[in-house]
Amino acid sequence: MRKKISTTIYVTPEQADRLKLLHERTKVPVSVYIREGIDLVLRHYGHLLPGQLALVETSESPRPPDVAALATPSEAPPPPVAASGNK
Repeated sequence: MRKKISTTIYVTPEQADRLKLLHERTKVPVSVYIREGIDLVLRHYGHLLPGQLALVETSESPRPPDVAALATPSEAPPPPVAASGNK
C-alpha cells in the first residue's frame, strides 16, 4: 500500500449524500472514490503536466520494416504448402 497524505476537500451536500449512499451499497470507503476521481482528472489533463520527453518526435509510432520485402531470394521463406484434404 502506498503512503497517503492527509488533505481536506470540500464537497457539496449532494456529493456527500451520493458518496455516502455509494459507500453504504458497496462498502468501499468514500476516500477510495475520491482518489479514483482525482486519478481520472489527472489522466484527463495529463497533457498539461510535465512528463518524460519522447526520444523521437513523431505523430505516430514508426512502423517496423516489412521483413518479407527485405529478405533476399535465398532467405525468402518457402511458399505455403496446401493442407491435405484427408480426414
